[in-house]
Amino acid sequence: MDASTATALRASRAMLGIVARSVAPALEQVSLPHFRVLVLLETSGPMRVGALAQRLGIVASTFSRSLDRLEAGGWVRRAASEESRRERIVTITAAGSELVRTVTSARAAELDRVLAEVATEDRVVLEHAFEAFADAAGEPALGDMLVLGI
Repeated sequence: MDASTATALRASRAMLGIVARSVAPALEQVSLPHFRVLVLLETSGPMRVGALAQRLGIVASTFSRSLDRLEAGGWVRRAASEESRRERIVTITAAGSELVRTVTSARAAELDRVLAEVATEDRVVLEHAFEAFADAAGEPALGDMLVLGI
């Protein structure tokens, strides 16, 4: 393994630690699969039950139990579709949105804390390096991001 790869692996472990610490408090309230549902609804807006299950890679027939738990917890709301009364639309509630925003804010705050430890001139270099890395890696697939609740 070359030095660049070793350094990237070390940085990725540090980033994953930040992700894990930011989501941990939310996991005291909802499971990681349920948090994935909330993240998707927060980023994509209301969705039909079947479309939501498909985006998450879940079988729709078994997904209703998860939605039951999320709805009972006040995290989501289901309602009949205006186009078809047979279809149900899932919407994130204010509480669900707040949970996702809290995790995102915690992640941003920890990144700010870490970056504050980096010298100003190195931060500029780091910013360019992050941009180059993100451009080379491309935008991750939604399913890949949802695995970690991000």
